[in-house]
Amino acid sequence: MTSTTAIVTGAGQGFGLALTTALAARGGTVVVCARDARRLHAATAGLPGVLALPGDVTDPGFRAELVAAAGERLDLLVHNAGELGPSPLPGLARYPLDALRGVLETTVLAPLALTQLALPLLRAAGGTVVALSSDAAVEAYEGWGGYGAAKAALDQLVAVLGVEEPAVRAYAFDPGDMRTAMHQRAFPREDISDRPDPSTVVPAFLRLLDERPVRGRYRATDLAPAGTAT
Repeated sequence: MTSTTAIVTGAGQGFGLALTTALAARGGTVVVCARDARRLHAATAGLPGVLALPGDVTDPGFRAELVAAAGERLDLLVHNAGELGPSPLPGLARYPLDALRGVLETTVLAPLALTQLALPLLRAAGGTVVALSSDAAVEAYEGWGGYGAAKAALDQLVAVLGVEEPAVRAYAFDPGDMRTAMHQRAFPREDISDRPDPSTVVPAFLRLLDERPVRGRYRATDLAPAGTAT
C-alpha cells in the first residue's frame, strides 16, 4: 500500500489540529503549519508522521517550503488556515478596508497560490483539495460580510478548480459551528460552550475523503456517519 502525504494549514489548534490527529492515526505523512511556532510544536508533538513547519501561508517562500516538505507525492491539500478579521465583527458600512485585504490575503489568495504550487504533485497522485468553508459563504449574517465574502470567493475557486483539473478532486467543506478560538473571537461576549468540539466534525471530513463523491460543496451535517453528533 502506498503511503499517503497530506498538507494541512492552520493546524495549531481547533479543527486543523483535530484533523491532523485523525490523519496521523491513519498513517503516512502529514505536513502541517501554523503561525504560532510554540503552539504548533506543542500541539503536534508525539503525533506519528507529522512534520510541523511554523510559518505564514501568505509568505510565498513559506508556501514553497510547505510543498517541498511533501516530497515527491501529495495526496491531500487542506486549506484550513483563515482570518476572521476585526473582533467584534463590524458591519460593512464601517469595515476597515486594510483589514479586509488581510482577510482576503489569508483566506483566498494564499490558498490559491499554495494550490498552484502543489498542483503538479496533486495531479500525479490523483489527489484531493479541500477548502474549509462556512455557512457565512452562502447566508447573509450581520457582521459577517468580510469573512463571508472571502469564504464565498474560496468556494468559487474550489468549484472552478474541480472543473479545470479533472485529475484532482476539489471540495469545499462546511464544518458548521464549532467550539474554536476563532468562533469565540467572533462572539467575544458569548458563551460558546454549546458548540460542538472540532473533533466531532472530523468523521464527516474523513467520510468525504474516503467516499470521494463528485466535486462540490459539502456540509458536515450531510456527511456525518450515522449516530455521530455534529
